[in-house]
Amino acid sequence: MAYITTAKPIGSVFAIAARPFQAVWNFLIMLAEANPRMKQVDKLSQETDEQLAARGTTRTKEIQRLFGVHLHM
Repeated sequence: MAYITTAKPIGSVFAIAARPFQAVWNFLIMLAEANPRMKQVDKLSQETDEQLAARGTTRTKEIQRLFGVHLHM
């Protein structure tokens, strides 16, 4: 009777050492995307310039309104 085993390569030492940093980075990205301001920016990016003009505003003005003093352009 023959047995066949398959071994998965565990990757390079660099890849293993980078995993905690990747996890922290992914967590920070998740936090940033969960911010209500970013959800409003996503909503704003789906609107066309014509829709914004119909509301009497521009994309720049809306970004400044959303971020207020927290954004320096």
